[in-house]
Amino acid sequence: MRKIFLLTLLVIFCFPVVIYAQGCMEASSEEGVNVVGYFQSQIEYKFHEGDDENSFTINRARMGLIGNIPYDFSYYVMFEFSPFKDGAPYLLDGFITYSRLAPYAKISLGQFKSPFSLELNTPCQGLHTINRSQVVSELASPFRDLGILFTGNYKEWVKYTLAFTNGPGKGQLDDNQNKTFAGRLLISPVEYISLGGSYKHGTTATTIVGADEDEKTRYAGEFQFEYSDILVQAEYIAGKDVGSYTTGGGCGGDVEIHEGTIERSGFWAQAMYMTEWNLQPVIKYESYDPDIDEDDDVESIITYGVNYFFNDWTRLQINYLYKAERGNEVSNDEILMQLQVQF
Repeated sequence: MRKIFLLTLLVIFCFPVVIYAQGCMEASSEEGVNVVGYFQSQIEYKFHEGDDENSFTINRARMGLIGNIPYDFSYYVMFEFSPFKDGAPYLLDGFITYSRLAPYAKISLGQFKSPFSLELNTPCQGLHTINRSQVVSELASPFRDLGILFTGNYKEWVKYTLAFTNGPGKGQLDDNQNKTFAGRLLISPVEYISLGGSYKHGTTATTIVGADEDEKTRYAGEFQFEYSDILVQAEYIAGKDVGSYTTGGGCGGDVEIHEGTIERSGFWAQAMYMTEWNLQPVIKYESYDPDIDEDDDVESIITYGVNYFFNDWTRLQINYLYKAERGNEVSNDEILMQLQVQF
């Protein structure tokens, strides 16, 4: 871990970069305090054998403050207020950034989103489908953690983000002597294409009496093609947990802890086109294998969606999720509709 930290510092101080933002929202003005946030009202209809479920809900209700302090300091604070998020209201993001650590680089200290995965680092208010992919929810969790973050990029074709964090997740003190490392690198060889990779590794105190520390390793590869009004994205994620592992979690969901060692993997791909009528059809395919040592347990979801943009701040999303389970097909499709405003 010490070698990784020293190598990170070497990259930061020697790599000529210009900075880019880490927070999910940007300030509308460089002066004073900016109040930002968004609200997502949602309707859910879930098909279950013999007992369909439907409900109105609030997916996210977030408000925060962004500002700059002369000279070279800035802050980003965001809270979650949705009554359907366990523990809300709570601090979602909160970090202070210094932009002159090295020429054209910056450092942030506090609680922030993990620099892992393309879809995880797509802002929640900018997701192209209402839900994140299952493989991201399962393998990129915990989404947020406390630590130190380095960000930067070389011109327009290389970007990096590196973090050393506690490991257990948001609002949690470190439970051992080691830190979790996460990093993401993006390369744009040509104007319309972006290729990237992510890596995450760390240990945490085990929940199993008498056992060694839990170890978690994650890998991800990503692709993006964006030309005119066409956007195509894809990502593959794999992970191995030793000691114990969690399922669920994701963006404010419930987490279950399981004993044992497991390897999991999955991928997602989506394509969309923005029409001249502010209407954007989306199709997404995702596949998730919750245990690669087990047969016939792969779960697949096809999302048929449409996004309508009333203006720059208001969006309506409608998704139909067709869910298929290999070897054990059940009735569990979903229809979701979400209306979002941001400010």
